[in-house]
Amino acid sequence: MKRRSFIKKSMAVASAPFIASGLLARTSWEKSMDKKPFNLNYAPHFGMFKHNAGDDPIDQLQFMYDHGFRSLEDNGMKSRSKSNQNKISKKMSRLGMDMGVFVAHKIYWREPNLTSGDKELHDEFVQNVKDSIEIAKRVNARWMTVVPGHVDLKKEMAYQTANVVEALRRASKLLEPHDLIMVLEPLNWWTNHAGQFLTEIPQAYEICRAVDSPSCKILFDIYHQQISEGNLLPNMDKSWNEIAYFQIGDNPGRKEPTTGEINYLNVFKHIQSKGFKGILGMEHGNSKSGKAGEMAVIEAYRKVDNF
Repeated sequence: MKRRSFIKKSMAVASAPFIASGLLARTSWEKSMDKKPFNLNYAPHFGMFKHNAGDDPIDQLQFMYDHGFRSLEDNGMKSRSKSNQNKISKKMSRLGMDMGVFVAHKIYWREPNLTSGDKELHDEFVQNVKDSIEIAKRVNARWMTVVPGHVDLKKEMAYQTANVVEALRRASKLLEPHDLIMVLEPLNWWTNHAGQFLTEIPQAYEICRAVDSPSCKILFDIYHQQISEGNLLPNMDKSWNEIAYFQIGDNPGRKEPTTGEINYLNVFKHIQSKGFKGILGMEHGNSKSGKAGEMAVIEAYRKVDNF
């Protein structure tokens, strides 16, 4: 018995270096997996990883790239100085990163603008979009977000829709020669944006078909649509030809995937299966604070991108 015990112990000691080297190799492999690009093209925003990367946007871009992200989304890009826009664009070009959406115009959260049919408000919107063309070219963006604004309680929905379509047609004519796309974002009433005209995907689909331009498409925000209507995958399928961009956020809470009720693994599988090659903006907060919370966001995306 003693001899058998001695042999077992000897074998265990002899195999220890191989076990250790195997664990090291596995750790090294896992780290390399953390750095590789994701299957889908997710786009973080500035501030999402500032505790790990620092306050400098250029350092944040490097951190995003180093952890597998290949795009950036920046709603506020239009408000940045020309100098900062150029610096960001230059860094992204070096890294081979793509630019996601930025907001193209003044959004009317509490009063009607495009729905009203008011010529001055329509002219303002069209000028805002025209001004955004220069920004898009400077930062190599192809998409810009458009929100038609608040409902007009003095008009039936059909008249409001006709007014919105008219404004979008005017803006599309400006964008088409530059191969730029405004993406219409339906927003939910129940948690974030009560009173907004555009709320559901079928409504956005109807408007895009009426505008009938390659420069007017849908931004499918998965978080907003889970709240407004659910039925995510069927609505994607029915409106697929008009979808140009996605945004992400789990519900409730509007944090990273895996923190709420949406089965993002299945949603992302579905999007990839349909051959989507565009950008999915990470328009959500972090569920946990600090460095650990930021790394948890990356880990969550690795889990739901595992297909």
